[in-house]
Amino acid sequence: MKTKYTLFRRGEMFYMQDSATGRQTSLRTKDEGEATSLLNARNAAQQQPTLNLHLARAYLTASDPAFVERTWQTVMEQLQSRGKDSSRQRYASVFKSPSFNGLRSKKLLETTADDFFAVFKEGKVAITYFLKRLHTFALSLGWIALPIVAPYLWPKYKAKDRRGITKEEQETVLAAEKKAEWKLFLELLWETGAAQGAAAAMTAEDVDWQSRTITYFRAKTGSRAQFTISKALETVLSHLPTTGALFPNLSRFTANDRASRFRRRCHRAGVTGVTLHSYRYAWAERAKIVGMPERFAQAALGHNSKAIHRAYAKKAQIIVPSLEEYEMKAAATTQQSAVAA
Repeated sequence: MKTKYTLFRRGEMFYMQDSATGRQTSLRTKDEGEATSLLNARNAAQQQPTLNLHLARAYLTASDPAFVERTWQTVMEQLQSRGKDSSRQRYASVFKSPSFNGLRSKKLLETTADDFFAVFKEGKVAITYFLKRLHTFALSLGWIALPIVAPYLWPKYKAKDRRGITKEEQETVLAAEKKAEWKLFLELLWETGAAQGAAAAMTAEDVDWQSRTITYFRAKTGSRAQFTISKALETVLSHLPTTGALFPNLSRFTANDRASRFRRRCHRAGVTGVTLHSYRYAWAERAKIVGMPERFAQAALGHNSKAIHRAYAKKAQIIVPSLEEYEMKAAATTQQSAVAA
């Protein structure tokens, strides 16, 4: 093992020099014996961690030859090979980011917290989020024995402020839209609150005119969403194909492509701060305002968790009627019942 520090004398004072960087440091002594002891202590302190690493490699290689050669690129490939198609595509897209370049070829055994901190400094929330998933996945596979960064040292994620699209904004975007398919697509999102991917993938076979319902399964969660066809939605469906895909052209676009095209449409219409996902927020907020039972709203949006629906509807503004109004309605109902009797 190469010695890191070497000894030399300058005048009467002894110095040590770093063989890797060339940096020279005074040992603050004129006694050669004392200088040699100090030098040996420095070299021993430096060599012990390196020796420990070599010993660890030796033991790990004996039990798993691939262990010491695994890099974070290996973890990325393993993670993005699992789950649904949408998840795999998302991982593949994110891991192409230059933010992971410094970590990509780094061996797991040689990774330190500083390697992760270098990624944190970029301040990209999505990158940090997926790095944490990558780190957790490596731990779950047993490819790293201990967390590289303690949980409390990870940057805190602050969710962006999201809101639903308003009726006025919807009308503005529709007024500026020239393509019939896009206009019908946005009207369907407004009436159903469906995720853009689910709406684009809808087919005429999902529509049951006998029961006047639309039923589909969400690609993201696999949960079922079902809702009754309203008069407004019936008008939208009457202009869509009666067989096959409801949106033949839009269904061929990727989710990112549809999102970017919608963003450009909003920009032209002078509408800001909304995305295609804002239609889900808007639907949930409208449902809460009119008092739709939460279980019905969950079924329509295809949510399995009440917490998720509450998050969607958190911005709903509800004006509570006065008690007098309820008393007047109750009195009127009682009077009608008495007259009927």
